[in-house]
Amino acid sequence: MTELKKKQLFGTNGVRGIVGEAMNPELAMNIGLSLSKMRKGTLAVGMDTRTSGPALINALKAGILSGGCNVVDLGVLPTPALQYLVRKYFDGGAVVTASHNPPEYNGIKLIDTDGTEMDDDNTIALEEILFSGDFDVKDWRETGEERHSPEMLTEYIDAIAGYFPETGKELIVAVDPGSGPACRTTPQILSKMGCRVHTINGKTDGTFPGRLPEPSPEGLRGLSELTVATGASFGVAHDGDADRAVFVDDKGEYVEENEEFALMQRLICKEKGPGVVVTPVSTSKIAEEIASEEDCRVVYTKVGSIYVARKMLELTQSGENVLFGGEGNGGLIFPGHQHCRDGGMTAAAMTYLISSSGKKLSELRSELPPRHMKRGKVYTEDPNAVINNIQVAFKNDNLDLTDGIRVNRDNSWALLRPSGTEPFMRLFVEAKTEEESDKFYDEIINAAEN
Repeated sequence: MTELKKKQLFGTNGVRGIVGEAMNPELAMNIGLSLSKMRKGTLAVGMDTRTSGPALINALKAGILSGGCNVVDLGVLPTPALQYLVRKYFDGGAVVTASHNPPEYNGIKLIDTDGTEMDDDNTIALEEILFSGDFDVKDWRETGEERHSPEMLTEYIDAIAGYFPETGKELIVAVDPGSGPACRTTPQILSKMGCRVHTINGKTDGTFPGRLPEPSPEGLRGLSELTVATGASFGVAHDGDADRAVFVDDKGEYVEENEEFALMQRLICKEKGPGVVVTPVSTSKIAEEIASEEDCRVVYTKVGSIYVARKMLELTQSGENVLFGGEGNGGLIFPGHQHCRDGGMTAAAMTYLISSSGKKLSELRSELPPRHMKRGKVYTEDPNAVINNIQVAFKNDNLDLTDGIRVNRDNSWALLRPSGTEPFMRLFVEAKTEEESDKFYDEIINAAEN
């Protein structure tokens, strides 16, 4: 049987590494050369606020231009802003970002013509060009042309604000862009919607002095304090490239990302259902409970926003009414806007939810079905052996091999899936109570280690 090819350099969301080690200008230039061999025409590029961004984006552009493609440099902007503009105007693109990783990291995400991240097959094809060095370097008469168009960012801002016109009137919102590119978008979007906006970490700074790019509960204490002090309806924070959004409620309490997904899903299913919601196998079972309320159904994918987006497009093309998608990590996809995770759109949608419901975010959270999720790791050099152990131990349960192995029961589930970069498997276990979750967790651990 022919072995399926796998990505080697690129992960679920692009290639990343420590700058000066795994990530360097030579690699960036060669990625540009490889991309220009696959995608002819005009490519858009942009970057987040990291200090290494200018060196890497100029190397990336050198490769693209040398390969004969034209380049439009959109400047510092969120990844979803670049995706929105690529879908409307360009033949593809790339963004220099390491998303939620610490400041010493950087990376490159590749964007296809439809605005989604490049799929696995095309990424593998690009890697084959990259590793072989089979570049198509043009002579002086055929090199590409470059132009800078940072002003195009306003089109993305206006598109989101126009999706929910003036629904933020009389709302106060606290925003923590984390010194990343959302400094240039989310406060402006919410202001255009009529909100009164207060910011923390609101100036672009690639050293991330206020908090790290990953918006963790611990790192958002300042946002929680600002939310309570200003009487804000909620606080919103972004990761390093603003494709995700996470929230604190009106009491300053962190909103777990699966709760966020469920609240947005309930809003959209009520307004636009019945239809389909697409999400990975790692998302809370709340998604199924919310879907059943509105005569909707959930379709599961592998973990990764690219798989969610592609499945949404596939189902839409087959005639399904695809309402909503995303992951239980703050990365939500609103297909009426675009088929990629969009933190700015998510912030705007939360504004609309609070305004239209007339309820506080803390109240809306209290109305969700109770669930308890426990996470852990199983260290192993042989994930296939662990999966086999689970299959044997839980042969009488409903098993799903979409991504690793998921064990489904009536009111609970457990997922074990291999890490793409390290010798362990991620473990998710969810049940209605902490006691049930702990018990199921121990069952999985015992079976995995036998």
